[in-house]
Amino acid sequence: MRAIAALLDKGVNIPIPLSLDIGAEVDVDRISADGVTIHPGCRIRGGRTVISAGVTLGSEGPTTIEDCRLGPNVSLKGGYAANAVFLEGANLGLGHQVREGTLLEEEASGAHCVGLKQTILFPFVTLGSLINFCDCLLSGGTSRSNHSEVGSSYIHFNFTPRGDKATASLFGDVARGVMLREPPIFLGGQGGAVGPVTVGYGSVIAAGSVLRGDVPDGQLAIVGSPPSTQMPFNQSIYRDVNPLVAKNVVYIANLRALQEWYRRARAPFFAAHELGELICEGSLEILAAAMSERSKRLQAMVAKVSPDDEDRARLREHIAELCRVLLTEPLATPPPDELFTVLAQAAASGTPYIAAVRNLSPNYVATSTAWLEEIVEELWTRSIALLPTLVLRAAGVPHRGTPASIAASPLPLTLRAGPPAPS
Repeated sequence: MRAIAALLDKGVNIPIPLSLDIGAEVDVDRISADGVTIHPGCRIRGGRTVISAGVTLGSEGPTTIEDCRLGPNVSLKGGYAANAVFLEGANLGLGHQVREGTLLEEEASGAHCVGLKQTILFPFVTLGSLINFCDCLLSGGTSRSNHSEVGSSYIHFNFTPRGDKATASLFGDVARGVMLREPPIFLGGQGGAVGPVTVGYGSVIAAGSVLRGDVPDGQLAIVGSPPSTQMPFNQSIYRDVNPLVAKNVVYIANLRALQEWYRRARAPFFAAHELGELICEGSLEILAAAMSERSKRLQAMVAKVSPDDEDRARLREHIAELCRVLLTEPLATPPPDELFTVLAQAAASGTPYIAAVRNLSPNYVATSTAWLEEIVEELWTRSIALLPTLVLRAAGVPHRGTPASIAASPLPLTLRAGPPAPS
């Protein structure tokens, strides 16, 4: 009751105070008094929880948040969220379940009954209803009227028969996605994707399709039902794991690039908001945790692979070192400091983040994209130094933004005929 009384004294709008459950560990100083509304039946828990100005909780049904950081004007209409970050204007409908490692950027949204975990949605991305979209990153689009979309009843299949989850998928990428200038990606409803896959900007996956391969930029993919097939299956035997490892390397490298973008380009914009530095801190924690999760899942999968030839033995021997390089080894790619100065000046003048990115000149856009792509390329190059056969047999990412080492592979980068996950 002390916390509720303190919030009422601050001016938080709580229509029925006695209906709330606020944990003793919640710090009311991390809850804004400016335009916050907490509807009946809500539960707020966790000492790291942050609620910024204009947040609305529970407008459609009871909402529980645990150790979540909510930026300005976020609306969680009814459901459960834990260890997640929502940036300005993000919103989810009734029945959502959001778990750890999730980051929704500005105005990303979902309708009713959306399940997310280890998911990153770039600005304006929109999810329909009855969706399970875990272990993936989705970017693309330029505004609320031109956004990447996931149709209702869509599933990202992220768990293999062997219990592996080294299956994260890239829909778009970081280097071009952060510039908010790429055409949207459309994933048609009543469909799914078997991770890990990569899908390029401007591509449309037709409704009812279950995607099992990569799609380059600007393609229409219509995937029919495969013919009924039966064959012997042995859970202890893996096929070639190099494509799977390669896609995990590229995914983690993209997360590392996004982490650098937050640290250097985005940070001044958080500082302009009340409690914004706490939101920035939480965003960086999410990205670090996301990379750690991908590392853990990759190492767990490789540990199951029998070292029955030289390549697989080397993979098992060096996988921990590979993950260390991807997550923590200092980067040599020089950052574009002039760009950061321009963005910091925009933030200091009160320009919002989205507007500042839109206002960047073509030269700065090209500079930013090249810098982020070079981070991915640098980490890829270090990876193949540890695992030389990786580039020669990787299925790669067949759209622009692919590390040059993969693009130079002697194998053609075409859609895979079979599932990318080992079977």
